[in-house]
Amino acid sequence: MSTLRRKLPSANALFVFEAAARCGSFTRAAAQLGVTQPAVSRMLSLLEAHLEVQLFIRTSGGISLTENGNTLYRGIEDGFRHIEDAIQEIRARHTGMETITLSVSTAFTTHWLMPRMHRLQQEFPTVDLRFQLISGSVKGSVEDVDLGLRFITQADKEHVSALIMPEILIPVCSDAYRAQHFPAASKPRELTLISLSDSRASWSDLFPELVGVGPTPPHALNFSDYAVVLQAAMLGQGVAIGWLNVTTHWFTKGTLVPAISRAIMTERQCHFIHSRKKPPSDATLRVRDWLIEEVRSETRQVMQHYPELALERHLVGCL
Repeated sequence: MSTLRRKLPSANALFVFEAAARCGSFTRAAAQLGVTQPAVSRMLSLLEAHLEVQLFIRTSGGISLTENGNTLYRGIEDGFRHIEDAIQEIRARHTGMETITLSVSTAFTTHWLMPRMHRLQQEFPTVDLRFQLISGSVKGSVEDVDLGLRFITQADKEHVSALIMPEILIPVCSDAYRAQHFPAASKPRELTLISLSDSRASWSDLFPELVGVGPTPPHALNFSDYAVVLQAAMLGQGVAIGWLNVTTHWFTKGTLVPAISRAIMTERQCHFIHSRKKPPSDATLRVRDWLIEEVRSETRQVMQHYPELALERHLVGCL
């Protein structure tokens, strides 16, 4: 350890380097560390000078790691992970509590998980949950968390995945909005289509029958947070594209209803994933399996409530 001290300008240089390498930006690393961007730049220049190698390639579009930078990052990443695991083990031994960090969307947390949070806590009284929340499209690394909810098209060598269900999309709205805008035996009235700003889901591609069928082109509401998209639909502000794995609770309560009797399954599947570099604890696996069964159980209720959606054809072998 004394040798390592002599090879670094300061121990803090490791934290600054790790944040910059992971974020791919000095500015984002500075925001995460609570310091200024020039302070990050100075520390990393000092580290490079101390090691006498270039660690980053600086461009107008951001930064990337050199070969030497990648070598250092892999070593720091593994070292930090071992330190974090040791701290969690000490804490669990001392308090009897284990912390599990989930990387999920604000929408999944708000609209699906919160209504059953008390039951989850009763089921796992020795687990503390922490959340890495994503407001827009669900994506990003899961290296720093225990579990991440992600939509994937195929397995990869870096992650272990557990299937929740296929990605199923349904236009949703409040019951009152459907009654007013989709009266029987007539064309829909003027619609408002609510969208997630950075979503790959397009109304024109997925549900063209809801675009241009009214007396005028539909109005649009766009939000960067999918939790707000669903809240707007629940409050009768329009029709939103509903991800089934997020909306099952409100379907069973009648707060959201299918705007039309159509469900689309995409090529992606919804999984809980974790990094192969960070094997999950037994408690993490139990929480994961409990969450998956809860989603599937509630999905079975939705199938009973809305047989016209014919969800069983998309969920063969899953439920």
